[in-house]
Amino acid sequence: MSETTTAAAQNTAPHRYTAALAADIEARWQDFWDKQGTYEAPNPGGGALGGDEETVARPEKFIMDMFPYPSGAGLHVGHPLGYIATDVFARYQRMTGHNVLHTLGFDAFGLPAEQYAVQTGTHPRVSTEANIVNMKAQLRRLGLGHDQRRSFATIEPSYYKWTQWIFLQIFNSWYDTEAQRARPIADLVDEFASGRRPTPEGRAPWAELDAAGRADLLGAYRLAYASDAPVNWCPGLGTVLANEEVTAEGRSERGNFPVFKAKLRQWNMRITAYAERLLDDLDGLDWPEAIKLQQRNWIGRSEGARVDFPVDTAHGEEHAAITVFTTRQDTLFGATYMVLAPEHDLVSGEGHAASVVPDAWPEGTREAWTGGHATPAEAVEAYRAQAAGKSDVERQAEAKDKTGVFTGAFATNPVSGERVPVFIADYVLMGYGTGAIMAVPAHDSRDFAFARAFELPMRCVVEPTDGRGTDPATWDDAFVSYDAALVNSSGPRVALDGLGVTEAKAKITGWLAEQGIGEGTVNYRLRDWLFSRQRYWGEPFPIVYDEDGIAHALPESMLPLELPEVEDYAPRTFDADDADTVPETPLSRNEDWVHVTLDLGDGRGPRRYRRETNTMPNWAGSCWYELRYLDPHNDQKLVDPAVERYWMGPREGMPTGGVDLYVGGAEHAVLHLLYARFWSKVLFDLGHVSSAEPFHKLYNQGMIQAYVYRDARGIAVPAAEVEEQEGAYWYQGEKVSRLLGKMGKSLKNAVTPDEICAEYGADTLRLYEMAMGPLDVSRPWDTRAVVGQYRLLQRLWRNVVDETTGEVVVTDDEPDEDTLRALHKAIDGVRQDLSDLRFNTAIAKVTELNNHVTKVARVPRSVAEHLVLLVAPLAPHVAEELWHRLGHEGSVVHADFPVADPAYVVDETVTCVVQVKGKVKARLEVSPSVTEADLEAAALAEPAIVSALDGAGIRKVIVRAPKLVNIVPA
Repeated sequence: MSETTTAAAQNTAPHRYTAALAADIEARWQDFWDKQGTYEAPNPGGGALGGDEETVARPEKFIMDMFPYPSGAGLHVGHPLGYIATDVFARYQRMTGHNVLHTLGFDAFGLPAEQYAVQTGTHPRVSTEANIVNMKAQLRRLGLGHDQRRSFATIEPSYYKWTQWIFLQIFNSWYDTEAQRARPIADLVDEFASGRRPTPEGRAPWAELDAAGRADLLGAYRLAYASDAPVNWCPGLGTVLANEEVTAEGRSERGNFPVFKAKLRQWNMRITAYAERLLDDLDGLDWPEAIKLQQRNWIGRSEGARVDFPVDTAHGEEHAAITVFTTRQDTLFGATYMVLAPEHDLVSGEGHAASVVPDAWPEGTREAWTGGHATPAEAVEAYRAQAAGKSDVERQAEAKDKTGVFTGAFATNPVSGERVPVFIADYVLMGYGTGAIMAVPAHDSRDFAFARAFELPMRCVVEPTDGRGTDPATWDDAFVSYDAALVNSSGPRVALDGLGVTEAKAKITGWLAEQGIGEGTVNYRLRDWLFSRQRYWGEPFPIVYDEDGIAHALPESMLPLELPEVEDYAPRTFDADDADTVPETPLSRNEDWVHVTLDLGDGRGPRRYRRETNTMPNWAGSCWYELRYLDPHNDQKLVDPAVERYWMGPREGMPTGGVDLYVGGAEHAVLHLLYARFWSKVLFDLGHVSSAEPFHKLYNQGMIQAYVYRDARGIAVPAAEVEEQEGAYWYQGEKVSRLLGKMGKSLKNAVTPDEICAEYGADTLRLYEMAMGPLDVSRPWDTRAVVGQYRLLQRLWRNVVDETTGEVVVTDDEPDEDTLRALHKAIDGVRQDLSDLRFNTAIAKVTELNNHVTKVARVPRSVAEHLVLLVAPLAPHVAEELWHRLGHEGSVVHADFPVADPAYVVDETVTCVVQVKGKVKARLEVSPSVTEADLEAAALAEPAIVSALDGAGIRKVIVRAPKLVNIVPA
């Protein structure tokens, strides 16, 4: 529409619903809601958020979005999809009698702000807080009904004080495997000191241990502990990277620098202690099955056996052992060699007195096994350096050639007594099992390929059922079966021949336990959580070290330990190819902060300490933020117990408690969600919360996509400037390609919500995003289609307000029966749809009703009011405006949502199809409650059916009341 046409229309209809009127309405009601505290949810009891006992007495509903990160680029229209959805659902819950907690904070620590600080010299706090202000303004414009009193950012010291406090609860806890729960570390100290629990084999009694020895012993039990852990070290960036920050080619996602495996002192969380509970409790959660499956696979529970293979070490010790975990202990007789991960302690000698690497090659060692090196030590060292430059993904790639090197040592197969060579190879990882495998090449494809490459023997021990025979030398690949019989698996020690796999597993597991060289066990793919980052913009650890290097927890009175100001935020970088360097963190350069004199209250008085200079990962703040929403101003407790029980405690249908609805992307399936579940369980075990799970119901919204246009060079061009001509796409006279993908600033296809709000209003944007399709399905953005929802609101406005005078045009007439049926069917359908997050179909039903009302000459007030209430959760600004114009004083936000009259929901009649020999011969209008007998009689009496039968007898009449009768003639 041209500007002239628009101006003319405005002159003839000055009170028409336009973008300008929408902007005025939306700004006014947003100010009103803020001033009135419309969205404030009271807590039970006293405190800053207590009060309003009537509201507290209602059933609660805690609705959450996944934590947003305040990006400097601001929001595009894809970002608010989930926020609008939860807002619609929260509004509906308020209108159906619930006390609704709905708010939004900001996950503000992390790498992006630090990178920006390094590039610009702007302190990360300054840029982050500016981004938060911008994002809050954008979200407010959408009319999101958040309780602003409960909002916060993770960078606030009042927040991360409690993140540090939780870390100390975990640090000061251990997992009691008998009780199957976390307990205070003080309980373990008491057990060691009293002798009720002996110290582990190889350690002196507790009373004989010095301070360092006791600290080392407790570190083996603590749920948060420091250890020399294999990490992804990127010298070119000067920091350790998480696995997800490393490409399949073994390079950093940011900067494309080489990444090496290195052992560095790092903080870890013993999440593996909770593996079984993390698995079991998934069953009680209302989560998408795909997410549950991803978590189960990530945890990776497998039953098998631990087996010790004796090995002569480089230093002559007898009976040092390589321990393996295998799920195919039935194939032990087929183990013809062993493989260790390059990082294995027995290869490096770290952590053990012995090493499998001898000083010289044994006689008869094949040249192919030595890698051309003079000694095993040289071969191993060279191979380990090579493997350190590869990512775990690259090492596990199935298609690549198998590489490795013989260590020069042999182990003994415990069932056959045969000596088997010990190799190192990069296809074995320390991240699973014990970092060592017994290789059964005849029955494992990776082992088969390795054995072929190194000309190693193979022995068939599971009889093939495909006719290939039992000589692996003639095979193209391994034979893998779980229901075949065992062969070549008997000796003087134990006999398995003829047994099935299941029976053989049971027998060999029992025999291993009897011999003291193994036992049945459960293994998990899940690894302990690496919790250290060599960065500045993160939570400081509340840990200090004494002169002996022993870690001490800061007392609660010293929390929060605030992040100090530094002049240089960048980690020190090194030669990108120099794997032997170690990180230098930004905090380590602040000498006055690092070295301090403190009195920790342990009776030893003031002493000199060194602070931990790593920071926590960005996951830390999002592990518990749901609890802070409950009680954000409490500076005495993590959360008031009564408040936590009210909002998150266990109740009917929610045995482990948690948030009622949590909406966010499926990309957080295993990291954030698994970490948050772990923290919740520790806090539950220690009695700090009543909910053992953080999020009861999880819903993954889809993604709003957009077309990406690229020129001949593959470079994205501005989507808004592309023109379509005869089915092709052109940019500045050049033909460009089009592909549906993500929306983003870098792809030059981002559309901001500000643009749409300016052109149509926020309510239109809300309706369009909810109407695009099912919430859990990705959908393409089309700015041209937004106008459809804009017109819906214009028609709704005209049904209530005269566009010329601005007067309300409804009447006090009673609605006719057709209108009542249309109204109550819409009410019934919209209630069901909003309850089930089917917002697109709810909008379709509102549109259908609105179109019906448009055709009514005089709109009854009762119909108009119900229509406004139906649209209120979806388009709250226009609904609030119309609600008040209709004469109501209270906010539509707290009005009761309509309830359908069942008498008008059921159709007065339904159409019944009558078939003869499967062909439709008549249609009858009948009551929905018609009986089968009456329906059959009516069908047989219908003249068209009498004519179709033409006197023929009837063999069968099939009746499916009220919609089908099928007559089969004789």
